[in-house]
Amino acid sequence: MLSRRRTDKMRVVKINLGQEWDRSSILVHSLYRTLSTLGSQILKSPSLVSLDHPDDWSQSHAFRHPGGSASPSQKRSEKETARIIDGKSVAEEIRLRIAIEVSRMKESIGKVPSLGVILVGERRDSLAYVRNKIAACKEVGFKFSLNHLPENCREDEICDKLSRMNEDPSVHGILVQLPLPQNLDNEKILNMLSIEKDVDGFHPQNMGNLAIQGKEPLFIPCTPKGCIELLLRSDVEIMGKKAVMIGRSNIVGLPMFLLLQRHHATVTIVHAFSNNPDVVAREADILIAAAGVPNLVRGTWLKPGAVVVDVGTNPIEDEESEHGYRLIGDVCFEEAVRVASAITPVPGGVGPMTVAMLLFNTLQAAKRALRSFLVFNEKFFLWGKMCESLVIRCKSRFPKLHFWGVKA
Repeated sequence: MLSRRRTDKMRVVKINLGQEWDRSSILVHSLYRTLSTLGSQILKSPSLVSLDHPDDWSQSHAFRHPGGSASPSQKRSEKETARIIDGKSVAEEIRLRIAIEVSRMKESIGKVPSLGVILVGERRDSLAYVRNKIAACKEVGFKFSLNHLPENCREDEICDKLSRMNEDPSVHGILVQLPLPQNLDNEKILNMLSIEKDVDGFHPQNMGNLAIQGKEPLFIPCTPKGCIELLLRSDVEIMGKKAVMIGRSNIVGLPMFLLLQRHHATVTIVHAFSNNPDVVAREADILIAAAGVPNLVRGTWLKPGAVVVDVGTNPIEDEESEHGYRLIGDVCFEEAVRVASAITPVPGGVGPMTVAMLLFNTLQAAKRALRSFLVFNEKFFLWGKMCESLVIRCKSRFPKLHFWGVKA
């Protein structure tokens, strides 16, 4: 009789264990699914791997049109002006969607994305960029930490800060505000970044994966990603079009070139040593300017009907402005607007999109980190939930027993 009762009790306990395990498992997988769906509908940009197609020359335009003749230039009337691609409104829409996702994340798992920034020196433009990023993080509900170091700081101080943030699980994304002072080794510092937290997308492995067909970088650099998003949202066809990239910096020019070719554009880079840059630019269906030279691209550089994306943000003195200066782009807007079919303004074009893409990358980093945490700790989480539930039941059944830290 005693043996039978003991067996019955063991069966009850076993059933209870199974029920608690099932409940906890359902909870974990529910959280995982929530993280997996967050942010899936924010951008129009597809994954790069989904764009990869083998080069089938039998289907190419070169065979359908012998000689590869270019399409004729669009004729535009003198009164017709370019459509303005409003990056500010697009960025606001993206930030709103990110804020909604952050709210859902906080409600479902009690966590929000966190961005850590390292700023070295007192450059006026860098300070302004960081202020904008702090404001954007607060707007969407991110946590934000700023490590502001003096211009004469040593590399090992920066590396120590990076190492701490790399190891801190509460920091999901890390940003080193560029450019750094000339006495610092950019490559060494950027290589210190954990690739899982490199939300700027400048880690060599991220850049390498951007260049290789069939590979997907964890993060795409923010400004090029924002430019592509603007083109897609403006219904600009990229595949097969001639794109000219003016400028070849590691921050914009090079990753923009790689990203355009992943979207199957025929891409040419123009740089300071290029011969006849205006002639090359006039071949572009899509022209992206990121040289850092005010009004470099004139109206005569553009093919009628071209789409122009102006990445340049050049401060020039303006006594009438509140800050004593105003921003102009690398493209002479007044001339280009009469030739192009669409153009991004400065300010209000690419700049807001860069910040929006930084927020998006940080959200993705947080999702990835929290999903990994759930998978790695699932068994511990399940056992903890199950044991906690059993202790609560035992306490309710045996109230005279004391269980530390558990309330019935």
